[in-house]
Amino acid sequence: MRLKEMQKQLTRLTVVLLMAVAAASQALPGCPNSCGSVSSIPYPFGVGNSSVSGKNCFLESDLELTCRNSTLYHGDGNVEILNISLAGKIDMLSYISVVCKNKSLGKDETPGDYVSLTTPAFAISSEDNKFVTIGCDTYGYLSSFWNGTQSSTGCLSRCDTLESVERSMQRSGNCTGTGCCQVDIPPRMNNISVEAFSFNNFNSTSDFNDCGYSFVVKNGNYTFSVDHLSGAPVNNNMTTLVVEWSVGSDTCEASMLRADYACKSNYSECENSTFEYGYRCKCKQGFQGNAYLLDGCEDIPECSSNKHNCDSKDHCRETPGSFECFCPVGLIGNGTKEGGGCHPRQPADAFKKIVIGAGAGLIALFIGISWLYLMYQKRKSIKLKQKFFQQNGGIILRQQLSTEEDSSQTTTIFSAEQLKKATKNFDESLIIGKGGYGTVFKGVLSNNKVVAIKKSKIVDQSQVEQFINEVIILSQINHRNVVKLLGCCLETEVPLLVYEFVNNGTLYDYLHNQGQGVNVSWKTRLRIATEAAAALSYLHSEACIPIIHRDVKTANILLDDTYTAKVSDFGASRLVPIDHTEITTIVQGTLGYLDPEYMQSSQLTEKSDVYSFGVVLVELLTGEKAFSFSRAEEQRSLTVHFLCSLKEDRLFDVIQVGLLDEENQQEIMQVAILAARCLRLIGEERPSMKEVTMELEGIKLTKKDPGINTDKICNESQYLLRETQNSYEHGDTSSQQNTEYDSLREHEVIDFGNGR
Repeated sequence: MRLKEMQKQLTRLTVVLLMAVAAASQALPGCPNSCGSVSSIPYPFGVGNSSVSGKNCFLESDLELTCRNSTLYHGDGNVEILNISLAGKIDMLSYISVVCKNKSLGKDETPGDYVSLTTPAFAISSEDNKFVTIGCDTYGYLSSFWNGTQSSTGCLSRCDTLESVERSMQRSGNCTGTGCCQVDIPPRMNNISVEAFSFNNFNSTSDFNDCGYSFVVKNGNYTFSVDHLSGAPVNNNMTTLVVEWSVGSDTCEASMLRADYACKSNYSECENSTFEYGYRCKCKQGFQGNAYLLDGCEDIPECSSNKHNCDSKDHCRETPGSFECFCPVGLIGNGTKEGGGCHPRQPADAFKKIVIGAGAGLIALFIGISWLYLMYQKRKSIKLKQKFFQQNGGIILRQQLSTEEDSSQTTTIFSAEQLKKATKNFDESLIIGKGGYGTVFKGVLSNNKVVAIKKSKIVDQSQVEQFINEVIILSQINHRNVVKLLGCCLETEVPLLVYEFVNNGTLYDYLHNQGQGVNVSWKTRLRIATEAAAALSYLHSEACIPIIHRDVKTANILLDDTYTAKVSDFGASRLVPIDHTEITTIVQGTLGYLDPEYMQSSQLTEKSDVYSFGVVLVELLTGEKAFSFSRAEEQRSLTVHFLCSLKEDRLFDVIQVGLLDEENQQEIMQVAILAARCLRLIGEERPSMKEVTMELEGIKLTKKDPGINTDKICNESQYLLRETQNSYEHGDTSSQQNTEYDSLREHEVIDFGNGR
C-alpha cells in the first residue's frame, strides 16, 4: 500500500514538474523568460538577443520588449507591460489624457494631452475595456486609424453643481453621464489615440472641477468617485488596459506558404486576427504550450491530471491529443462515468456477444451481396451500352471518323452519362419541343455550352449505315443559316443527336403564337425569307451530297437572338445522290406544306422543298397559318386562298394588316409572284432554290422605281395565276387536298418548340 501511495505522489510530482518546465520554456533558448513582476515572456515576444544563437528573441519588431529596472516595456518606449497571454491579450499601463483650466489666463483651458498607441499589431480589446470621460464640461475621443481612414467613438460628461453629481450617483449608480460617462469600445480599433476636450465652461464649476480626463481602462479596474472631479482619478496618471495582439500582417491562408510563417509546432493551428491584421497561433485541441516554438505544443496528460471522464484513472489510456476509457480483461462496459463504468462479466453477456456477432455477420453478408449485385448491374449496364453502340453503328462511325482528313469538322461522340448529366437525367421540365421524329431537350454540357439534345425514334437496323452516313454529312454542314449538328450518342437504344442551341424560338411562334407577328416589319420578314432560302439552296446544290429537307415550314425555321434564320429539324431529310430522284414508300411531311406532286407520285425531289418554301413565303405575307380548321372551308388551305385572291386581283386584301405601305408595295407584289411560282403543281415548272434565293436577294437590293410598269407586273401575275389555276384544275385540286389530309392523319408532325 505504501509503495502504491509513493507511486501516486511521484506521478503528481512529475506532472507538476512537466507543467513548470512548460511554463519556463515559453521563450526562445538563451532569451530572458521574465522581467520583474512579469513571470513569463512568451515567444513571439522577446527581450534583446539570444545568448545561444545571437538572433533576436522576438519574431518581429512590433513584438520587441525592453526590460529596464525590472520593468517590462514595449519596444524602447514607456508603455509598461504587466502581463502577456498566448491567448492573444496583453495587460499594459497607459497614460490618461488631461485637459485643465489655465488659471493665469482666466477661462481658457490648457490643450488636452494626446495619448496614442500606434502599433498596428495591437488593437484595443472591445470586450475587456471601457472608454471613460470625467469632468463637468468634458468630452473625449477614442480614434482609430486604418488604411488612411479614421473612425472614432467617445462620450460627453456634464454637471452644474457637486450636489447634482452626488444625487445622480445615489439614484443611478456610478458613471452614468453626470460628472462621468463611459461607453463600450467598438471592435477592430488599432493605431489608437485618446484626447480630452473642454467646453470652456469652468465658470459655474470652478469651485470643484478644474480638469477633465479621458482614458481607456480594463473592466473592473476603475470606480468613479465625486472626489475625482477635484483631483486625478487614478494614481500616477496611468490606467490598466487590455490590448489584443497578432503576428504578421496577412491572413493565415496567405502566410502558410511563407518562410516566416509563425506557427512552428507540429500540433499548432492558425486563426485569423479578430481585428483584421495578421494572425495568431494556438495548440490544437488536446495539446498545450507555445505554438510559436518548434516543439512548443505538448500532449495534455488527461489521465494523470484528472482531466478525463473515465470511472477510474486506471481505466484511462492516453492518446495523441486526447484519451480513451477502457475496461481491463475480465470486466465489461465502456469505462466512462456516464456509461456506468466497468463491471464483472455476466453469463448472459456471452449470449449477447453471439447474437451481436451473428447480427454483424448477417449485415456484412447483406452488404457483400448488395455490392456484388451493384457490380453485376454496372457490368450489365456497360454491356448494354456496348450493345447499343454497335447496334446503332458506333463502330462504323468511329472507322469513318478516323479516315476524315478535316479534323475541324469531326463529329463528337458523346457518352450516355454526359448527356444524362447535361439534361438532369432527361428531366421533363427541360423539354423544349416534341415532334413526329423525336423529343428535344435543352442541355448544358460540362464546358457550360448550351445545346439541344434530340431523342429520336427507333432507328431501322437495316438503315444503320445510311443513318451513320447522314450523321457525318450533316455534321459537316457549316452554314450560318443551318442549325449545326455537333455530334451524337449511340450508347442508348434510341440514338441521341446533339445540335447547337438557338434561343429565340421559331418563326411560327413569332408569327402566330406570341402576338408579335404584326410587329415583325416587312424588311425583317424579307431578310428571314432570304436567309432560309439561302440555307435550302446550300443543302440542295452546295453540300457534298444533296440534301432534301422534306419538312420545310415556319416551325422548322429557328431565330437566334439577332433574329437570324436557321433551318432546323432534319428528321425527315434524305441524302440524294446527284441526278437521282428518291422514291419513298411513305409520304412524310406537315399538313398544308406538302407538295401535291410528291403526294401523288411518292417521288421526292428538291422541288418538293421549293413548294413548301412557297407556303412559308405566303405565311410571311399573310400572317396566317398554312392550314386551319378554324377558317371557312374554302379558306382552310392558305395556298388555295392566296392563289385565288391573287387571281381575282385581291392580293392586298390577304396581306397582313399593318404590313403594307407605299414603299414596300412593289416588293410585296414581287414576293407574292415568286411564291405563286413556287406553288405550281408541276415540279419542273417551279424555280430551283438557288433561283429563289437570287430573286429574293434582288428584291432586297432593288429600290422603289417610280418608272416601273405596275401593269406589267399585274399582267405577269395574271398569266402566272392562269397557268397555276389550269394545273390545279387538271390535277383535281380538291381530290388532292383530301388525299393530303388523309395521308397525314398518322404522320402529321407536331411543331418543335424553342431552341431545337
